[in-house]
Amino acid sequence: MPDTPGSAEPSIEEQIAAYQREFQDLDPQVEKVVSALSRLNRRMNVAYGRQTAELGISNAEWEVLKALVLAGTPYRLGPGELAKRLGLTPAAMTHRIDRMVAEGLVTRERDESNRVRVIVGLTEEGRSKWLEAMRMATVFEEELLQDLSGEERGRLGEMLTRLLRRVETTQPDAGGRLQDLD
Repeated sequence: MPDTPGSAEPSIEEQIAAYQREFQDLDPQVEKVVSALSRLNRRMNVAYGRQTAELGISNAEWEVLKALVLAGTPYRLGPGELAKRLGLTPAAMTHRIDRMVAEGLVTRERDESNRVRVIVGLTEEGRSKWLEAMRMATVFEEELLQDLSGEERGRLGEMLTRLLRRVETTQPDAGGRLQDLD
């Protein structure tokens, strides 16, 4: 039985059974965790994509807005630093910045202390879009976790953080992209 009504995707249990037929060394507990995380990530990305689309921005643009906010006030970074933080090539970053400047989400200005250097800054419109996306995401995330107690949320957060640390330690280059998304 599929995980969701009308879905052609097999249930996680069906997937595990099929894998075990073909690969007997499979640990079903590990596969259940990994498959659930993968499906949850994919579905959450679709949900976030719908939310950002409602705001007239793409997930790719959201990533740039988020990186600028995370940089702290005055919400400015060089394009090279942005590309590095997002795991993009400089060419892909330039393309993304061009679009966002045209949409009024960011500015591109010469650095007054180094006229060769360019600085990308968050506009009021960009910050407004970021704040609204955060409001929408908060509602979605609260609904997602509504069946978990505060203690369960805390434990789940700690466990997922441990898994993330393991991947970051064993696959230090996994934060980047294998190819550009735009």
